[in-house]
Amino acid sequence: MHMTTQALVLREVAYKESDKLLTLLTADRGRLTVSARGARKKQDAAAAACQSLVWGEFTLWEYRGRWTVKEAFTLRRFHGMLASLEKLALGTYFAEVAEALSEEEVPDAALLSLTLNSLHALDKLSKPLPLVKAAFEGRAMSIAGYEPLLERCALCGKETPEAPMLNLSSGLLHCAHCRDGAGDGISMPLDAPSLSAARHIVWGEAKRLFSFSLEPGSLALLSGACEAFLMTQLERGFHTLDFYKQVCADR
Repeated sequence: MHMTTQALVLREVAYKESDKLLTLLTADRGRLTVSARGARKKQDAAAAACQSLVWGEFTLWEYRGRWTVKEAFTLRRFHGMLASLEKLALGTYFAEVAEALSEEEVPDAALLSLTLNSLHALDKLSKPLPLVKAAFEGRAMSIAGYEPLLERCALCGKETPEAPMLNLSSGLLHCAHCRDGAGDGISMPLDAPSLSAARHIVWGEAKRLFSFSLEPGSLALLSGACEAFLMTQLERGFHTLDFYKQVCADR
């Protein structure tokens, strides 16, 4: 069986002497694990497309339930992202989250689109990296079915909560003085601007995801809440996130 599809390379792993194992994210087939024979050889025609964070067109051959790359062509490399270690580290984190949220052979066009748009933001948009990161995390969780309930305080019903907080375990928005009824676990503080931005991330149009700005204090609150919510809901950390933070700390 042969198939041609466009895909984002989420991860590459060296395999045997000159091969690679690739994790691809496609719109029509979800996540795929494929082997790329000879892809570690510079003269291989498919080598350029068989690299992490490359958007390409792949012709795949299936035999006994395993996919092999027959042909691959690069459609886009995110050069502006690749030129910055911080941006590259953040893009790699996006890819690891996308891999964690996607499923083998289950179509997920929304997650693929979000990941590509987030890489484009790193590549072309002059946005603070914490803003792009928070927007990706918040939208990714909503796409995956973990959307927080941000409409009003879940306890007293106020649409403008007093000293708003987000409970990481329940995903409930609540006023600071309603904390006791919000459930177990940690609640992260927000302010009015960061709450408005969170609502934009969760409810806004996908094509306008990054069309907001925040003052540094509010952005720090949004970034902290989105990251903590993702890790709490998924019950795991990400080594690529640790690397991104280390790179930023060393700059």
